[in-house]
Amino acid sequence: MKVTEHLDKARGPLVSVEIIPPKRGGDVTQIYEAIQAILPYNPPFIDVTSHAAEVILEEMPDGKIKRKVKRKSPGTFGLCSAIKHKFQLDPVPHILCAGFTREETEDALIELNYIGIDNLLLLRGDFNEKTARKDNLPDRSINKNALQLVEQVSNLNRGIYQDELIDAWKMDFCIGVACYPEKHFEAPNLKLDLHFFKQKVEAGAHYAVTQMFFDNAKYFSFLELCRAEQINIPIIPGLKIITSKKQLNTIPSNFYINLPDELVDRAFHAKDDKEVAEIGIEWAYQQALELLEKGVPCLHFYIMQNTTNFIKLMNKLKKHL
Repeated sequence: MKVTEHLDKARGPLVSVEIIPPKRGGDVTQIYEAIQAILPYNPPFIDVTSHAAEVILEEMPDGKIKRKVKRKSPGTFGLCSAIKHKFQLDPVPHILCAGFTREETEDALIELNYIGIDNLLLLRGDFNEKTARKDNLPDRSINKNALQLVEQVSNLNRGIYQDELIDAWKMDFCIGVACYPEKHFEAPNLKLDLHFFKQKVEAGAHYAVTQMFFDNAKYFSFLELCRAEQINIPIIPGLKIITSKKQLNTIPSNFYINLPDELVDRAFHAKDDKEVAEIGIEWAYQQALELLEKGVPCLHFYIMQNTTNFIKLMNKLKKHL
């Protein structure tokens, strides 16, 4: 079932999650156990992250430099197939621009269509010096941003492929995209960021999930601005539970968001990470309550591989769902 169908048919607010595949050589049973642990909370869909291949330069014994292209966490599509067929849940694989050609993207989407995947979350990903092959491919073969990726998937939904094919099969993917209540870090201001977001919607995006935020006022303000710009697709709030003091630095630096002063003060003065996790659970609980009171259709939690704190939160929250 499509994400938008889940939202339309829901009799109450939904809770979805995002997980990450194991690193290369990792044990997939940990992920299966994590999924099993959250089944009692009826997630309608589960996002599965993807990672671009990176270039690794390795010096050989003869002094020559060998160039390898590797992905640290392969397995997104296989994990999505397991979620769908082993757990009977709807997976949402993340599809990236960075590190993939349009031809590779088309092949990947054909495979996802074959295994019955209905939903995609389309993201640019990070183009950097480690992203594989970005410098030696012609521009025509690369989706440079999420808008171009949305356009490619929308074309496939109309039966338009990279090559001109007669009577080509029309796919039927539900297209999700990201949006940023505190604006994307590369956008000069929120107004222009909204312009780019609206372009993705006009190109065919069906719903959006926000970057994590810890101040609901930013989400409500962003939602108001979107509706004023006639951006009327569902915008699902993305939430994360703070679990360690280290995250007070890593979350802002990695995701370019702000943490509220009160949350920082309470976590910084906690005696240990166990207490930080308790603070994080209570903060996410209060966020979730306010969002539910305002009628959001779904709460989306970035849990990655650790479900312990998410389950504690859900046990507090379940009577409100």
